[in-house]
Amino acid sequence: MTRLACIDIGTVTARLAVADVEDGRIVRLAKHSEICNLGQDVDATGRLAEEAMARVIACVRGYVQSARDAGAVAACCTLTSAARDAENSAVLGAELDALGLDPLIIPGQVEGALTFLGVVRDFPGRRILVADNGGGSTELACGRVDENGALDLRFVRSIDVGCRRVTEKFLSSEGPDAPDALERAHEFAAAAFSPAVEEGALLAAGTPCASDDAPELLVVTGGTVTSLVAVEKGLEPYDSSRVHLAALSRETLDVLETRLAGLTVPERAELPGLQAKRAPVIVGGAVCVGELMRQTGFSQLMASESDLLFGLALAADATLRGAESPVGWGPTMRVLR
Repeated sequence: MTRLACIDIGTVTARLAVADVEDGRIVRLAKHSEICNLGQDVDATGRLAEEAMARVIACVRGYVQSARDAGAVAACCTLTSAARDAENSAVLGAELDALGLDPLIIPGQVEGALTFLGVVRDFPGRRILVADNGGGSTELACGRVDENGALDLRFVRSIDVGCRRVTEKFLSSEGPDAPDALERAHEFAAAAFSPAVEEGALLAAGTPCASDDAPELLVVTGGTVTSLVAVEKGLEPYDSSRVHLAALSRETLDVLETRLAGLTVPERAELPGLQAKRAPVIVGGAVCVGELMRQTGFSQLMASESDLLFGLALAADATLRGAESPVGWGPTMRVLR
């Protein structure tokens, strides 16, 4: 059995997974996350803020030590939307390298494929649409696992619509959010998602004009949807067993958006189930997810806590074994000393 560490640095959250892998299967995976907001002001400035990079480095330094303490033999590190957008990402990369990591800024296509790989194991044989709603982008991936266990991924696309990007473009940093601002945010998300939905034939099965291989189910990952489920259920403390694979209807999501938009950020932060650091961007995230449901015609989604980290661990294990990655891409691994 091999124990490895995977670190993913997103626009809002930096996360660590320590995974035990045996014969190409993950038998145990422990996750940790911290909201670092690397994407602070990136949409406006095109640069990573020094204070945001400092938060990430402090967090990841702790993650590296935690991985060593847990007995991981090797680690990989990926960065996503904020790092893709920022012109000074190399500065952060050099600091991560100094921590003993080989940071890789991964394309949206790879991000979407890894997330799909992490999610699809819960839905054998079913055609699903997976949406990874992050801070700066949303990755859409449609496909299934065939009868031989092989990945049949027919469409992957990364869309520059995320909870932080939408918030910084249209919404209040303090709340509440005005109806006209919400309307503009929805229009922006709709205009971004619509071409991908058409190109990928992503309309829900059973809706008018849906394709013969239309997705049967919409599965959404990321802190927005897990937080919305937790708020809807009033979970205090957070209970992943009640969030993973929980259903959320479009009607309920609309009610949650209206409720959250009517509160100040401090008022949102007091709600059971919502992390205080996520309160400023939760309405932007609800806009993204709700508009995706409208564009695809799904009346219900399923939340998943299996995500990019799970898929990244499988790809990392294949790299260590010298085997072919399930998604045709593998990270660079560094031995942890």
